[in-house]
Amino acid sequence: MIHEVLADEAARYVREDDVFGGGVERARDVDLWLGSKGSALVVDRLPGWAAFPRQSGPARLFVLMPGQTGRYRANFRFMVTQCPCDPSWYYEDWLVHISHGEIEGGGFIEREPDQEVDHRVSLYGGSIRSAGGRRLR
Repeated sequence: MIHEVLADEAARYVREDDVFGGGVERARDVDLWLGSKGSALVVDRLPGWAAFPRQSGPARLFVLMPGQTGRYRANFRFMVTQCPCDPSWYYEDWLVHISHGEIEGGGFIEREPDQEVDHRVSLYGGSIRSAGGRRLR
């Protein structure tokens, strides 16, 4: 199962979230690759179309055992066009939850994930800091 949360500026940041199955095909829609290693679920991030930060190849996010969940956070800057005459940008901040198997009710929200990867970066240069002053990687 994958839990995807979207808050789009064009929709006035109204939160949309979707929980879906569908295996490998659906995971590719959110630039993830799901594989298996014995009874474990292997989750990799595929290179996407982000202008920044660029990713040259797949990156291992986590390996989940049956019943475990993982949380992946990342942010990206995308170019609308490749033309220097119109350097328009848009940004995405990702929060994706993945479970290895079924999860009950609000399990993605009500419990802490077994594994967490945070790939958020400053999209404007310099470091990025949370409200508590802790540096985010």
